[in-house]
Amino acid sequence: MLVKRTVTGIKPTGTPHVGNYIGAIKPALQLAENPERETMYFMADLHALNAVHDARKLKEMTYEVAATWLALGLNPDTSLFYRQSEVPELVELQWILASVTSKGLMNRAHAYKARVSENMEHDREADDGINMGLYNYPVMMAADILMFQGDEVPVGKDNVQHVEMARDIAGAFNRTYEDTFKLPSHVINEHGAVVPGLDGRKMSKSYDNTIPLFVEEHVLEKLVKRVITDSKGPDEPKDTNNSTLFTLYQEFATNEEIAQMKRSYQEGIGYGKIKEELFRVMNRTLQTPRSVYRELMNDQQKIDQLLHEGAGRARNEAQTMMHTVKKRVGLK
Repeated sequence: MLVKRTVTGIKPTGTPHVGNYIGAIKPALQLAENPERETMYFMADLHALNAVHDARKLKEMTYEVAATWLALGLNPDTSLFYRQSEVPELVELQWILASVTSKGLMNRAHAYKARVSENMEHDREADDGINMGLYNYPVMMAADILMFQGDEVPVGKDNVQHVEMARDIAGAFNRTYEDTFKLPSHVINEHGAVVPGLDGRKMSKSYDNTIPLFVEEHVLEKLVKRVITDSKGPDEPKDTNNSTLFTLYQEFATNEEIAQMKRSYQEGIGYGKIKEELFRVMNRTLQTPRSVYRELMNDQQKIDQLLHEGAGRARNEAQTMMHTVKKRVGLK
C-alpha cells in the first residue's frame, strides 16, 4: 500500500475558536484516520514570530493551540507532533533553499503583495512595517514541507500559492543540483472552508464574532443565542443554505440529526428551538475535549514533553536529509 505523507503547520497566533475547528482542525485530524496517510503536525512558532513580538504571549498561545489539537484527538503516538523551533535543521534548510529562490517569486507572494497594497492605499512606503520574516515566509514553509518529503499539504484556498511556491523552490533545487525533493501537492477542504460567525460574516477574531472552543457551558449557550437570524416566524419555511445556525449545526450533529433538522427547516421551526439544538450538539461534542484541554493547560510540562519527543523523532529524519542536501550543494 502506497502511503502518502501529509504535513500540517499550526500557527499559534490566537485562542482557537469554532471556525478554526471546522475549517482546519477537524479536516486535518480526519486525515490521520486514513490508513493510506502518514500525518505530521507541527507548531509553527517560528512563523508566528513575524506577527507576535511578545515572548510571554507567544509561549502561552503555543500551549493553548497545542492543547486544543491534543484535546480534539491528535494522537502523538500515531502522528508526528512537534514544535518547529525545536528542529533547527529547518532554518538551515531555509537558507540553502533561499539560495536557489528568485526574488521575483517572493515578490509575487499574496501575503506580501497584500501588505504592499495596503501601504500604498494609505500613502505609506511600499514596504513599511514589512519584516523579512513575512517576506521570506514562503521559503520557510517550503523547508517545513520539503525537509520531510511531504506529499500533500492541507490548506485553505488562501494558502494554495504557498504550496505551489514550495513546488517551484523544490524544482529549482532539483534542477540546480540533483533530484532531491518531492514536489508536494495541496489538499483543499472545500466543505466548511468559510465558517460564519455570530453576525453572519466569516468567523474571525478581527470581527469579534467568534465562538471560542472551550468556554464554559453557560458561556457557550449565551454565545449561540447571540447568532443573528432573519425575521421569519416559527412556522415559516427556512433556507438551510443561507443559515449560520444550520451551517454550524451540521458540523456537530449526526447524519440523522442533520436530516431531521433539514425537514424542520422546510416545515417550519423557531430560531429559538434551533439555537437550543445547536447548543446541545455543540456542547455534546466539546464537553470531553474541554475537560482534556483544561487538564493539559494545568500540566504544561506534559505538552512540552510530547512536543519535545516529537521533535526528537523529526530531528532524526531532518539530520539525515540535511546530510544529503549538504553533500549535494558542496557543504561539509
